Amino acid sequence: MIELRGVQKSFGSHEVLKGIDLTVGKGSVTVILGPSGSGKSTLLRTINHLEKVDRGHVRVDGELIGYRLDGTKLHELPERLVLRQRAGIGFVFQTFNLFPHLTAVENVAEAIRRPDARERAITELVRVGLAEKTDAYPRQLSGGQQQRVAIARALALDPKLVLFDEPTSALDPELVGEVLDVMRDLARAGTTMIVVTHEIGFAREVADTIVFLDDGRIVEQGPPAEVLDSPKHDRTRAFLSKVLV
Repeated sequence: MIELRGVQKSFGSHEVLKGIDLTVGKGSVTVILGPSGSGKSTLLRTINHLEKVDRGHVRVDGELIGYRLDGTKLHELPERLVLRQRAGIGFVFQTFNLFPHLTAVENVAEAIRRPDARERAITELVRVGLAEKTDAYPRQLSGGQQQRVAIARALALDPKLVLFDEPTSALDPELVGEVLDVMRDLARAGTTMIVVTHEIGFAREVADTIVFLDDGRIVEQGPPAEVLDSPKHDRTRAFLSKVLV
């Protein structure tokens, strides 16, 4: 489903991604772990071309993202074509990014913009457990409920995959569970997901593959039992010793 080859990304003189090779299978859940500043969020943002790669390429379902290949040269696609590609890649951010003047159902429907948008929006809100909150405004919702609206919005376009960038980091601890429950349901339904998170219990339970990223490089990857319980690299062991308490 997803293929990254030799992906490099710098901001000025700071090299954030230093040659990422990663393959993600259809219907699988990949969890990315790593310390702050390791490049996790930047990696996610290259997958839907919110960040342009400096070298390498990203393919989703066989399609080159953000560029067309002309012989051996890459040429960036026009914005309208990038937006069309991006519509097939759901993205759930740390912050909810809801329109405060729109209700929950209107926030979701705004992303769809088709005749049956409201009906589809209601369907997705029901899916994330918000059947009773369709006409509530963001200010009337808890943080967990707002994030579930954001997830419904991401799902409403029938994406090929969904990217989650620390979706619970802005929530109070008692609200984290309701968002993770929705993500568990998506995983059971076979949704292709890449999740940046520090929720190790969720990673152990749901992930097919865990990727440990440090200083812009993949240090280690494998099944949860292998990476979390028997890490091969000193850097992975050091990181896990601080988060597995």
